[in-house]
Amino acid sequence: MTQATMTENDDFTRPGGLTGMRAVDIARAVRERRVTPEAVIRAHLDRIAAADPVIRAFQAVRAAGALADAEALGRRDDLGTLPLAGVPVAVKDNVDVAGLPTRYGSAATPSAPARRDDELVRRLRQAGAIPVGKTQLPELAIWPFTEPAVFPATRNPWDLDRTPGGSTGGGAAAVATGMAALALGSDGGGSIRIPAACCGITGIKPGPGVVPLAGGVSQHWHGLTAFGPLARCAADAAAMLCVLAGDALSANALSGSALSGAALFGDTGTGDASQGTLAPPRPLRIAVSARHPAPGARVAPAVRATLDEAAGLLRAAGHSVTWARPPYPASLGLRFSQRWLAGIAEDARDLPLDALEARTRAMVRRGRRAARRVRPAAADPFAARAADWLDRYDVLLTPTLARAAVPLGTWEGKGWVRTMLGVGNWLYTTPWNLAGLPAASVPFGVDGGLPLGLQIVAPAGAEATVLALAAQLEQLRP
Repeated sequence: MTQATMTENDDFTRPGGLTGMRAVDIARAVRERRVTPEAVIRAHLDRIAAADPVIRAFQAVRAAGALADAEALGRRDDLGTLPLAGVPVAVKDNVDVAGLPTRYGSAATPSAPARRDDELVRRLRQAGAIPVGKTQLPELAIWPFTEPAVFPATRNPWDLDRTPGGSTGGGAAAVATGMAALALGSDGGGSIRIPAACCGITGIKPGPGVVPLAGGVSQHWHGLTAFGPLARCAADAAAMLCVLAGDALSANALSGSALSGAALFGDTGTGDASQGTLAPPRPLRIAVSARHPAPGARVAPAVRATLDEAAGLLRAAGHSVTWARPPYPASLGLRFSQRWLAGIAEDARDLPLDALEARTRAMVRRGRRAARRVRPAAADPFAARAADWLDRYDVLLTPTLARAAVPLGTWEGKGWVRTMLGVGNWLYTTPWNLAGLPAASVPFGVDGGLPLGLQIVAPAGAEATVLALAAQLEQLRP
């Protein structure tokens, strides 16, 4: 029976029962047949029915399809081997799910349903996860706020007048409210980490080549984009990342790193992170920096205080903590934006220009001019310089954002240049897309009742170290 719809006075950030469980615990309970996949999915569909009329995280919900998947999953003889058995997952609406349209947050995209699942969705299904719907994003995944012109704005569950971030804003809001246990997102400049920070959850952008790109393309936004998980804890993010990466993560990222596959999942062979550990196995060399990538950008005092607190806790936990200055060049914003704009123009190549938002149309025109001289992100000198600088440390710790979630409509009606400059002063995330390094946001602290996030960046191939430190930060400040 569907719950009554929640009101704006309800607390959306406290899911309970099955909707409040970790994904790894749901999967373990389903594998051991202590709960049925159908019961899990019904609970989450009820939560969607109650919360989403206010939050507006979903672009489409596949209620009948998810229940049919759950019933079929419960009959499988191999249920006990599936790492994400019965786990409800929300899929960003720039990834194909069979039977649902892929709208990219735009009126310019076709409304016909996708004929087949994307490879990333196929991997999730193969691991036992069940897609419950497609989540909202800004048009063409451009912005770090989720306010598409033709669909309702997604609202932050901590404060309904604030943005949940973007571009995976719908996915982050769905996970934070318990409408899904996991969400699949993309990150071309912070689009996993930004909404994770705004909504008080964990999200990781892996390095290039760890997780395939949606659509089977070899690169997106000239090498800036990666796909990855959003989750309510590091263990859940680790479990989903291993499924998305398949052999790539175990072979290239976890092998010989700070966190082995066995440490992640015990020796069960089922991806059961609840049976392993996510703590770093040795003291880490941690660089800490509050320096903003954009010259002159201001950082909220609470954000700086949170970073100071984390540095102190990590030092007390036995790590070597050093305040440092990452080598951000003054031209970093220009280097990023040229690839970003050219990538947006490529995404819009086959779309009717007059059906796009006015701000997007202007960016497409500018991006077409920029495309003539854009080189892949990996060829930018900052990528090599950042890798060399970070090689002396195990991780870099920074804020994810210069302040907490901004009000809805902050950049409504603004031109693309003014909006770009405004969001650029908010984000700490874009350098690490340009550098091609793994990075995550983990919740740590609050400001005025809104969650704050810390960003963890590591050398290439060290996704496991990122997840291990994220888990320890969760333990140090629950």
